[in-house]
Amino acid sequence: MDVEAEKITPYGDSESKTGQVRQMFDSIAPAYDFMNRAMTMGIDKWWRRVAVKMLAKSSPKTILDIATGTGDLALLLHRKLHPEKIVGLDLSEGMLKIAREKVAKAGADIEFEQGDSLAMRFEDDSFDAITVAYGVRNFEHLEQGYREMHRVLRPGGVLVVIELATPVNPIVRPLYNLYTRRIIPWAGRSISKDRRAYSYLPESIAAVPQRDNMLQLMRNAGFGECSYKAMTFGTCIIYMASK
Repeated sequence: MDVEAEKITPYGDSESKTGQVRQMFDSIAPAYDFMNRAMTMGIDKWWRRVAVKMLAKSSPKTILDIATGTGDLALLLHRKLHPEKIVGLDLSEGMLKIAREKVAKAGADIEFEQGDSLAMRFEDDSFDAITVAYGVRNFEHLEQGYREMHRVLRPGGVLVVIELATPVNPIVRPLYNLYTRRIIPWAGRSISKDRRAYSYLPESIAAVPQRDNMLQLMRNAGFGECSYKAMTFGTCIIYMASK
């Protein structure tokens, strides 16, 4: 499947998408949490809670949180599911620095490490569950990323992906386009000082495979029992799959 999102980069053709995404998140890390809350009006917290509730049914003892960012989902998994082990993986050391500060303040036992989700160091069949929140659209090679997740997930394990999406409702979509293409880039430039980061955001959302197309990529990578749940007028999708 031709994945248009792989061609969308934060800073043009200066280097690989992976390198540009790392640079972008290092740049916006200090403003990231504030911008997340502002852009979604706090609804992103609810999306995470729904995803964790869906994952809770499988009672995972070991969880890998890919594109962990500043650690919000990893901390929620720790509080709600109490697994034996959580590992948070991210490209950006700037984001991980904030995640480690949050975890230390909360007194939580979560491991964080810098790494590329397209070529992970973990052995085959290492985790009971894998989560990714708002991260797969940043992958340089999306199907390769899913194949890596499938490799390190144990048989019977569950994958949960939260990703932003373009609503299909003809009434909601024009308002969504105005908000994401005009207001968010303006606010992002004002607060984060990175002129491209928050223009890249709506571009990457529009380009990433969505709904049935995303499920097909998961199946191509070897996953079964693939399904999705649309949230908040279709502006967010929670995908689930199993190995």
